[in-house]
Amino acid sequence: MDTYYCIQSSENSYWSGWDYFFANFPDEFTGLPYHEYMKFIYHDGGRTKAGFKDEVRDCVTRSIAIATGIPYIEVYRVLNELARHERTGKSKKSTSSARDGVFRITYQKFLEEIGWQWTPTMHIGQGCKVHLRAEELPDGALVVKVTKHLTAVIDGVVYDTHDPSRNGTRCVYGYFKKSPSPRI
Repeated sequence: MDTYYCIQSSENSYWSGWDYFFANFPDEFTGLPYHEYMKFIYHDGGRTKAGFKDEVRDCVTRSIAIATGIPYIEVYRVLNELARHERTGKSKKSTSSARDGVFRITYQKFLEEIGWQWTPTMHIGQGCKVHLRAEELPDGALVVKVTKHLTAVIDGVVYDTHDPSRNGTRCVYGYFKKSPSPRI
């Protein structure tokens, strides 16, 4: 058996332990054939085009802009406007920010207002049933919720600033998809 070594790369120091593991070890460790991994395309959602700089925690803004086709600056503005109406309290110390993180209640309200519907893929005590793999998600544009992250998936391809799939092992909690138009 071959020996594999873990050497932390300075350019990838933001990766979590699992991201690093799956990116650096061969397929026999992940248990998945290579063809089941999701294709990944780097996309900042239009952040650079809108004039923003720096790396930030804007996954909600970015994924909504990519999946819906709404310009990044417009999503940014609407999310921040919705955040102004959030309440704080003992357990919720701050409000949402399109730049630094958006609470679920805020982005769900926005997506539902534009006609997107939430589909849960995991329930309490059920365990992981759907992974971030093309064959386990429906076709079309999706805003997918995984642990502490939202990402855009369009026809089985991840569009994000990094590959969140963990080579097909990342659990999907659910996704937003454009509701079908009612037939009249």
